[in-house]
Amino acid sequence: MFDIDGFDDKNLHFSWNAINKPVIYINDGDVLNINIPDSSTNQIRYDSRDMKIDNSRVDAAVGPVYINGSEPGDAIEVEIYDIKTGGWGWSAIINNFGLLKNKYNERLFIWDIENGYARGVNFLKGIKIPLNPFIGIIGTAPALGKYEMIPPQHFGGNMDNRLIRSGSKVLLPVNVNGGLISFSDPHASQGDGEVCGTAIETSAVLKIKIRLIKNRNLKTPIIYSNENYSGNVIATTGINNDIYKAAVEATSEMINYLSRELNITEEESYILCSVAGNLRISEIVDEPNFVVSMVMPENVISK
Repeated sequence: MFDIDGFDDKNLHFSWNAINKPVIYINDGDVLNINIPDSSTNQIRYDSRDMKIDNSRVDAAVGPVYINGSEPGDAIEVEIYDIKTGGWGWSAIINNFGLLKNKYNERLFIWDIENGYARGVNFLKGIKIPLNPFIGIIGTAPALGKYEMIPPQHFGGNMDNRLIRSGSKVLLPVNVNGGLISFSDPHASQGDGEVCGTAIETSAVLKIKIRLIKNRNLKTPIIYSNENYSGNVIATTGINNDIYKAAVEATSEMINYLSRELNITEEESYILCSVAGNLRISEIVDEPNFVVSMVMPENVISK
């Protein structure tokens, strides 16, 4: 068992490249415990009231980890045993970011996390979000070039895929000797699409097992996971010949629905869509128009 402390700056990096110095060398089959800070890299505190942070320190990745014997053309399998979140988290509406960028004023929201749920501090009264912790950023080093933490790339990175959760396995391509795998951006819960640009951002302790698969020759990551079905849901739709515009329409209609039915603000509804709603492509074959649905579990909004 190996431990890596992501709260120590020497174990962090802020871009993807092949020259990041490994923080640890491990073997096929080794188990790691990784302490990972939230996506603000500890800049946002429980008592913070705004988003005044240094964006150059956002999404710091813990690592990289060097897997002995791994070579280009191999794959690294990460089996996630457990993800333990911190006791609180945050979400935000951020200027010029998210699906409905610049529609709402920038605002920070703080969550309490306990007993399997997240509850808003002074917002979304009576609403509790079931926890579904996952790792938003997991990736290996590219063979060439330097990449920022956003957006995701062929080697993984900022995928924000909520299927990368406890019990799942992720296969990542090895592009350089050692693989140089890193981890970042834990989420306590998120809906598909993460429409406002943030989930319930939190810190976490990640327990994983690393396996080396020789000559797998992956082009992009593969995820093996399980899906939690949510029971009854409510879906709003967007129909447009531009799939992005259809996504905007579906999300906007859900915001209108939630604001009216729950008597909450549009900003609160936007956050709720991002942390619990699932944005899905429902139809993409009946050209020229596409259908996108914003799906909200009824058990989330039943007070």
